[in-house]
Amino acid sequence: MMTKPHNSIIAVDIDLRRRALLALGVAAALQPSRRASASPAQAEAAATIARFDDALLRVMQAGTTTEFSRRFDLIGPAIDQTFDLPAVLAVSVGPGWPTLPPDQRARLLTEFRRYTVASYVANFDVYSGQRFAILPEIRGLDAGRIVVQTCLTSISGEATRLDYVMQPTSGNWKAVDVLAAGSISRVAVQRSDFRHVLSQGGGDALVASLRRKTSGLSGNALA
Repeated sequence: MMTKPHNSIIAVDIDLRRRALLALGVAAALQPSRRASASPAQAEAAATIARFDDALLRVMQAGTTTEFSRRFDLIGPAIDQTFDLPAVLAVSVGPGWPTLPPDQRARLLTEFRRYTVASYVANFDVYSGQRFAILPEIRGLDAGRIVVQTCLTSISGEATRLDYVMQPTSGNWKAVDVLAAGSISRVAVQRSDFRHVLSQGGGDALVASLRRKTSGLSGNALA
């Protein structure tokens, strides 16, 4: 059975504390441009995250006694509904994304989705009375984006912040970044990692890297 602190909830392959300096610049850019009461559209964005939190709790309650692949299938649709994965991947790859061949972009998106889903399955694998709460304050950003702020609280009262940068996409609100501890950007960490891999071997190297990460997160349950 996997053992980890309850606040180990953002799956990246590097130590976030060692990479926090990288994220500080991004965090500064994410400072709120305005604060306001929730509009109907913003309430819809919060509802999207509330549904995702419910799905995470179901995966946690399934626990490691349930096969990894089954938990993967359980949370996968919720991740598709919550995240704009093509946008997240494009930003994580950076300016070189449009220059990659279409078939390579398609393979990268497939592997990136598998990696993202596996990350949540691997890190939300134990339930011991935790609960999610969505904070009432709305953080407004530029370009019509907002931050839905959430808190995961253990039965002992220990709280962990996990916030979602949301933007309207095809009529729906979807997440385009996750902020650990309210400020550490997952996209910023991924961008540094992905660009290093791309500089060493291009798109094919990143495809292979994502496959290895997924395999490692799943304990080789996902080939």
